[in-house]
Amino acid sequence: MELPTPQDLRERRNSLELTQSKLADMAGVSQPLIARIEGGDVDPRLSTLRRIVEALDEAEGRIVRAEDIMNTTVRSVEPDHSVREARDIMLDAGFSQLPVIENGRPLGIISNADIRHVQEDNVTDRPVNEVMSEGVTTVEPDTTLDEIGVYLDHNSAIIVVEGGETVGIITEADIAAHI
Repeated sequence: MELPTPQDLRERRNSLELTQSKLADMAGVSQPLIARIEGGDVDPRLSTLRRIVEALDEAEGRIVRAEDIMNTTVRSVEPDHSVREARDIMLDAGFSQLPVIENGRPLGIISNADIRHVQEDNVTDRPVNEVMSEGVTTVEPDTTLDEIGVYLDHNSAIIVVEGGETVGIITEADIAAHI
């Protein structure tokens, strides 16, 4: 992120016809702090500056959030389903992985790689919870695309949850489709 000058912040805020109070509300900071930053009287912490810039970006319609790109139809399996059922759903849908969800709450992910790594002839008869990868990454619907990108660098899918309940899923394909 390129750091804006106090003048840059004031010009962006004015071009969006935002008052200092409105920008402060959007960024979760005080109006006097906005005034002091724009006046060059205070050097804000990077985290505060990031919140202000994100608020300005959002006011310009430049922030993409999880809720904007997630798939709300989440094909999944339950932990006690058989690996065969999971594999059949993946083959039918053309997916390489499926979230494992119980009572709306994500528990893990089962992928073709998980199935391949089990060296048993009867792997498809086993329950999903014996083969799946545990510890799925979750985000809230208001998580930014930048944050999601960081998570997808280390995970094959991100589950979007609201109040602990699964409301969507995001994969690299969703990011590519958005771009």
